Amino acid sequence: MNRPNIWSEQEEILFEDNHLLILNKPAGILVQGDNTGDEPLSVKAAEYLRFKYKKPGAAFVGVAHRLDRPVSGVVAMAKTSKALSRLNEMFRDNKVHKTYWALVGKCPEVISGHLTHWLVKDPIRNVTKAYSERHGQGLKADLDYQVLGPAGNRFLIQVNPITGRPHQIRVQLATGLGTPIVGDVKYGFLSPLPDVSIALHARQLEFEHPVTKEAMCFRAPVPDMPHWEASKAFYTV
Repeated sequence: MNRPNIWSEQEEILFEDNHLLILNKPAGILVQGDNTGDEPLSVKAAEYLRFKYKKPGAAFVGVAHRLDRPVSGVVAMAKTSKALSRLNEMFRDNKVHKTYWALVGKCPEVISGHLTHWLVKDPIRNVTKAYSERHGQGLKADLDYQVLGPAGNRFLIQVNPITGRPHQIRVQLATGLGTPIVGDVKYGFLSPLPDVSIALHARQLEFEHPVTKEAMCFRAPVPDMPHWEASKAFYTV
């Protein structure tokens, strides 16, 4: 059996046991398939498991949450249906603590705080609008943020989303702070990054193991790209 052309086991796999597969998703890869037909991370993960354990058929991989295609960072996948069911419940009940890093072009006037918006998604244009007050069928979105400091000619913001809405961090930073994420032309940044990613990284996930009940914390190093280099100085944060 030839090894499938997937990621390096040493770099992208953060953790694996009988129930969980924790990955550091590269920017540009879908988590789950869509109408583009591009191979998603879930399929790559299943191929990795099939090869590693010499499975004659498809390996089970359950997707409990997603990152936008241009976003990098920690993704938790389930290797068993029991783990998937419990992970889904934890994400739904906000029992997973999520930490993101975002690079922005200017420092917000208020360096830490809480943002609340009501988000309305346009599925045709795949863009989300944020309103500061209740708006129609808008879904309430909450996050906490803190500016960690300058990172080269950018500023690094740590974001802890409390809810998990489509494009939430992207639109809330752009609308609420006036600081669109570097490379995110969809939400107001002036120019794309060379790799067409955006400088938003799922840095950390904390949750109780869905089966063993052990406290788990997973951190993903930022992409090895020039625009992220200066942020590595904040790894102790």
